[in-house]
Amino acid sequence: MPITISHRGDMIQVAGNLPEVGAKAPDFSLVANDLTTTSLADFAGKNLILNIFPSIDTPTCAQSTRRFNEELAALENTHVLCVSADLPFAQSRFCGAEGLERVQTGSTFRSNFSDDYGVTILSGKLEGLTSRAVVVIDGQGTVKHVELVPEIGQEPDYAAALAAI
Repeated sequence: MPITISHRGDMIQVAGNLPEVGAKAPDFSLVANDLTTTSLADFAGKNLILNIFPSIDTPTCAQSTRRFNEELAALENTHVLCVSADLPFAQSRFCGAEGLERVQTGSTFRSNFSDDYGVTILSGKLEGLTSRAVVVIDGQGTVKHVELVPEIGQEPDYAAALAAI
């Protein structure tokens, strides 16, 4: 059932069937910067933060990528995968220009990720992109934290995501 969130004050619909805390995380297949496939299995035995957003080329999305890159310096056995509909080339360009070497990126290009994780924007100017959300998955593949950010221009609750690790 769709959930209503906002984008600059306009109400928009998001698919809304995010994984539930305590459930097994849905498998996924995303396109990495080198055009290979990355999946949930690649992170087995490690904590994984999925930092999901519409586009790395927007200020809030860029800031969340920078912030999680910074936070990773103090975390062991944890990876952050920044997920958006951007092509892998744009994701790679941004991270390279910003010197972000800790976070990884995954493109929903050629993927069902946004539908499987319930983050597809269904209406408004950003229809078809991914909404802003954070999903924390432990090393056994169990969902530990989920946040669908209620306003796309708002940053996620970093403290809550990090506390779930």
